[in-house]
Amino acid sequence: MNCRELLLALNNYMDGDVDPAVCEEFSKHLEGCNPCQIVVDNIHKTITLYKSGEPFELPAEFQEKLHALLRDKWQEKMTSSP
Repeated sequence: MNCRELLLALNNYMDGDVDPAVCEEFSKHLEGCNPCQIVVDNIHKTITLYKSGEPFELPAEFQEKLHALLRDKWQEKMTSSP
């Protein structure tokens, strides 16, 4: 299994809806491919955070940048409307 094939099978793998032979190939590929390990690990973490249902506090600096960006976009839209 190569990286492309792994990414194509990823959704089914995460859902546990994969043929056991594919799971074995998937695991073998992950043992030797750090980039794919990172992708799978990030998806596992994302699913875990989502399922926990707990809000995630954004860092203050990020919140400020996001609010400023949204405010600017809103003002742009409102001033350019007919």
